[in-house]
Amino acid sequence: MYYQIKKIITLLCLHAFLISVALSCIGPFIWMVNASFKTETAFSNDHGLVPAASINLDNYKKAMVSEHLWVYFLNSVFYTFVTVLLIVLISSLAAYGFSRLQFPGKNAIFFIFLTAMMIPLPAGFVPIYVLLNKLHLVNRTGYIMAMTNMGLSLSIYLLKTFFDQLPRDLEEAAHIDGCNRLQIWWHVGIPLIAPALAVVIVFNALNVWNEFVLASLLFTEDSFMPLQVGLMEIYHRNIVDHTLVMAALTIAALPIILLYLKMQKQFIKGLTAGAVVS
Repeated sequence: MYYQIKKIITLLCLHAFLISVALSCIGPFIWMVNASFKTETAFSNDHGLVPAASINLDNYKKAMVSEHLWVYFLNSVFYTFVTVLLIVLISSLAAYGFSRLQFPGKNAIFFIFLTAMMIPLPAGFVPIYVLLNKLHLVNRTGYIMAMTNMGLSLSIYLLKTFFDQLPRDLEEAAHIDGCNRLQIWWHVGIPLIAPALAVVIVFNALNVWNEFVLASLLFTEDSFMPLQVGLMEIYHRNIVDHTLVMAALTIAALPIILLYLKMQKQFIKGLTAGAVVS
């Protein structure tokens, strides 16, 4: 009886803690969305979570049209899509090679990738800018190349871990049926590591979508700026129009939330599978 009571109390405390953490994360987002539907006058009178008497969509219209948020939004969609696609292709090929192929310097090269994970990303921004400037790539191409490079180390390490756990019997059967290495990678390896790919996609999409410092260094023209830099520009132009800024932030947050909701099963499966990998 004592142990049952102790277990119940422990579970209640644990769930209370987890609920408090969840509310601390969800609360600001709910407050932001609620404020975005208010007029500036209504927001000045009530900063709380009380919904407005009527839903106001003017903030969203002004943010998208008058403040040209749609340009920054589409830029970020383009940068995120291309960068994540390149990371998935390059990292999955590299991880498959590190896991299945034997070549000189294999362990040394893989160790270099692991070492790159230990370097803080901001520490590389200045060398990256200098290099891209000398190569005349301080533009969209240079930004995509830099963000792709930053996401490769962790992605290769994660995918190699999953490739190492795959049975070789399926690959040998595919090889007997006439498949070459690339066909085995595409038709056998990629479907089997789908949970790991979901983790790679979500993590890297989040990194590219929220990148600000490097983007502010590389872009000077408004037409090329990604969303996070555009949001800062909108904030500077509307520093007293809080509800407009809240609407712009809500628009910026929605794509990543929708991406996670779409891939949450595979994402959670990939995280839990990675947690038990020896």
